Amino acid sequence: MVEEALIHGPDKPFVISLSDYVKAMILKHYPNISSQLVKLFNGTDLTAFDPASHLAGRQFVRKRFKIPQDATVALMIAQHFERKGMAEVISAAANLAKTSSAAAPTILVVGQDDPNRSRDQAKRLGVIDKMIFAGQTDRVADFYAASDFFVLPTRHDSCSLVVLEALAMGLPVISTVFNGACEIMRDGEHGFVLSNPADVGALTAAMGQLMDPTARQRMHEACLALRPNLSFDAHMDRLEEIYRMRLDSRAAS
Repeated sequence: MVEEALIHGPDKPFVISLSDYVKAMILKHYPNISSQLVKLFNGTDLTAFDPASHLAGRQFVRKRFKIPQDATVALMIAQHFERKGMAEVISAAANLAKTSSAAAPTILVVGQDDPNRSRDQAKRLGVIDKMIFAGQTDRVADFYAASDFFVLPTRHDSCSLVVLEALAMGLPVISTVFNGACEIMRDGEHGFVLSNPADVGALTAAMGQLMDPTARQRMHEACLALRPNLSFDAHMDRLEEIYRMRLDSRAAS
């Protein structure tokens, strides 16, 4: 293979991965290249995803979809509902609604996947009134602004940009260890990082905790404090560092 010849060639290159999660997958196929692996985390446009610039967006989205201003909204952005955990989110919302309708958030879904199967599940579980399938949007920052937390119990994401954007907008995030973007989070401080995407009980508990406005505010402030680490500047600083490391390694060989 061309890839294998390149990696094991005489001028061994650095192999850039987006996350430690991806590094672990690479090492399964190439177990002897750990010294060549370097991590370059995704960057986020902090100007585009600045909560202070989208205060009107909250009103715009909530008015458009007839969401009460006092409703708690969980945002999910996904293009492949099954892999991203849509069924688990609906089941968790139904678990919370067993106590009372007010105990479950409104689930605001942005994405182009066919929602019919998810709608059928929500109808069966009695929470169709909690689901809003918004389709695609070119005003995604306004949807973050309209929401109170972000949920993505994904089965696989190398380093999900939507999680980083949500954090930049100050939204606590629920995702999984199978999402490299969660490596910048601390479980219980910036949201919750679930160990099993299929564990609806754990997802229900995490969503239930984020129904508490005091907990959300604490996590909101922690997420905003992450913004410098999410920036393109931080990304470029790391990229320059990788180039310097590469030059040093070639000079030493």
